[in-house]
Amino acid sequence: QVQLVESGGGQVQPGGSLRLSCTAYGYSLAYYIIGWVRQAPGKERELIASIGTDDRSPYYSDSVKGRFAASRDKSENKVYLSMDNLKPEDTATYYCAGAYTLEYRGAYHRISDFDSWGQGTQVIVSS
Repeated sequence: QVQLVESGGGQVQPGGSLRLSCTAYGYSLAYYIIGWVRQAPGKERELIASIGTDDRSPYYSDSVKGRFAASRDKSENKVYLSMDNLKPEDTATYYCAGAYTLEYRGAYHRISDFDSWGQGTQVIVSS
């Protein structure tokens, strides 16, 4: 099972931006549908974005639509989550999640579709 590694978290003021990265060592992410899941203290996990292997029509939750964007750099074997206009309610631990696929190439819309996980990176939005 692939081990995913996130990076790029940190603390930022409201309205600021961050870019999270997800990579895997020894595996090509070109064969993985990637999701970004976050969990705030005391709250359930939330799938906020997902990008298929065809890089078309990413999925975004209503809570981040228009502010966050998922992208893939196959040459660097990385998937990114660009986060703009961050709000205090975006404060959470963000996880990269993956699902290996050879046939279906679109985005997934459910947390249960993913079976590989990173260790998480913390994002704090505070003034």
